[in-house]
This record gives sequence, C-alpha cells and structure tokens, in this order.
Amino acid sequence: MLPLVLPPTVVGFGLLYLFGKNGLIGKLLLEVFDVQVVFTWYAVIIAAVVVSFPLMYQSASAAFQQYDPNVENAALTMGASPFKVFMTISFPLAWPGLLSGLVLTFARALGEFGATLMIAGYIPNVTDTIPLAIYFAVESGNMEMATFWVVIIISLGFSAMLWLNWWSKRNMLKYTEQRNRP
Repeated sequence: MLPLVLPPTVVGFGLLYLFGKNGLIGKLLLEVFDVQVVFTWYAVIIAAVVVSFPLMYQSASAAFQQYDPNVENAALTMGASPFKVFMTISFPLAWPGLLSGLVLTFARALGEFGATLMIAGYIPNVTDTIPLAIYFAVESGNMEMATFWVVIIISLGFSAMLWLNWWSKRNMLKYTEQRNRP
C-alpha cells in the first residue's frame, strides 16, 4: 500500500535505487542478462505497475472477501479440486470487483508521472507517456500539443469510468432480475 500514499517521486527514487546500475535488482539484471532498466520503456511499465498495484490489490482483496467461503468449502468437500473451485466459484464471484480494480488500476497507471520521470526520464519515442508529453509540451510552449494530449487522456479516463459504471449497472440489473424470478 505504500506506493499509494507516498509521493510518486519518492516511489520513483526507490525504483531508481533498486533498478539503477548499482541497485540490487539493476546490478543483477545487468550482470546476468545484460539488461539495463533505467531510461527504457521497461522502466515506464515498472513505474506504472508499482504505483497502480495497490488499487488492484485492494479491489481484489475486497472482491474475494465479499462472498461466503462456505460455498468454496462445500465444493471442496464434494470432491472438486482447489483449481476447479477457484475457476468455477471464486473467480466468477469475485469478477465484478476484479474488473473494477483493473479499470481503476488502468486509469491510475495512465496518469502516472512522478515515478515514471524518475526511473525512465523523458526520451521521445522511447519513454514518453501522455502525462510526460503534456508536461514537456507546456514547458516548451506547445499548447496545441498539450491540449491534444489533455483531450486524449480525459477521453480515455472518462470512457473507462463511463464503461465501468454502465457495466456495473447492467450487472446489478441482471442480478436483481434473477433474484426476483419466481
């Protein structure tokens, strides 16, 4: 949960410390696989995942705690394997919460700025993200480009939230109709 409450630049500093050439993970990756993470598109992905992961974790945790575990226990006592119980009972029951978590995680990762700038920098066509493109377009005085990216990111975020609300209401309506059937 720490990446959710720390400033993104602090998270980025921690990632830089871990994945830099002399960092614990960075040194190992460089020596064993000859891979440098800092200032690559890998760094962009790592920053987005680390900063947004707590939202997915919280959503998944809540989703798997919302239903009665006796349903799983009944299936296990009837001879179903743990994998089958997970795939046929646990996952379908938790799916709405998991999907909400995925959408929120996507939206958070889409807007990541601080940690990305710390570990990936801003290398056009390599490590640029929409938030970084907006920042550097404004900094260079290119307001048309900044406005373009602002409209794109608002559209993506709004579409994701709109779709999630539509999907949630549709599923709630289906659930209500099923409960009210004689």
